[in-house]
Amino acid sequence: MTDLVRAQAPVVMGVLNVTPDSFSDGGRYADLDAAVAHGVRLVSDGAHLVDVGGESTRPGADRVDAQTEAARVLPVIRELVAAGVVVSIDTSRARVAEAALAAGAAVVNDVSGGLADPDMSRVVRDAGCPWVLMHWRGHSRGMREFAHYTDVVTDVRDELAQRVDAALAIGVAAARIVVDPGLGFAKTAEHNWQLTARLPELLALGFPLLFGASRKSYLGRLLVDPDGAPRPTAGRETATAATSLLAVAAGAWGVRVHDVLGTADALAVWRASGRPRLATDRAGLHEDDTEGDR
Repeated sequence: MTDLVRAQAPVVMGVLNVTPDSFSDGGRYADLDAAVAHGVRLVSDGAHLVDVGGESTRPGADRVDAQTEAARVLPVIRELVAAGVVVSIDTSRARVAEAALAAGAAVVNDVSGGLADPDMSRVVRDAGCPWVLMHWRGHSRGMREFAHYTDVVTDVRDELAQRVDAALAIGVAAARIVVDPGLGFAKTAEHNWQLTARLPELLALGFPLLFGASRKSYLGRLLVDPDGAPRPTAGRETATAATSLLAVAAGAWGVRVHDVLGTADALAVWRASGRPRLATDRAGLHEDDTEGDR
């Protein structure tokens, strides 16, 4: 799995929520056969790994107990691993992560960055597996209360650096760490756009970065209909692929998406065109390089 973390090509993480209440696909894959079939399909569509989650982290969601969460994810993980799928476990609980790793999961994707469960760092360290540390300020039920920043990019970068330092201090290998700015987690739409536009400042931390904008509500609010209603989740796939492409072109290590095929297609175009990178210094453009009025 160290090879995955150090991959030069963009890594595509496919989302598989085995929950009844996730914001986009809650209830669709609660059945074991349906969940496994979808996970296998995500890989055939171009996912490098499948992120299995048993607890919704949508804004306002209530928590489930660890036993329920584990019961949802473990059978799916075992079946997917048996089918040759590389699996990550989307959890903030050390107990669930440990059981998932024992069932064959290869990566821990922790939306709390290790803050929700102090024992998570021990589990990851002892397993020697990659650990995605996401920027987080509180559980879903009350996270909107924490969406206040002096400068969101600087604050997120500094808080992620603290989580990295804590992981390193307990013995987690630097080569196993991936960071995630946590779009939508204690973030407004404007915060999400700022983080997207200034991604190189987060990349300056020196760790691979996972970017996850897939189907999020701020995309729906961007794509309003003539009456001002936000675009439903099913209509946000093109915007998701666009954000994924922007993130990879800025230097992101990987993207976490529901619709793998659309993002894989966009990244294929990016690769075929020579892997162009985004300019990071707009102030350095010549006047005739800026957008015209036609």
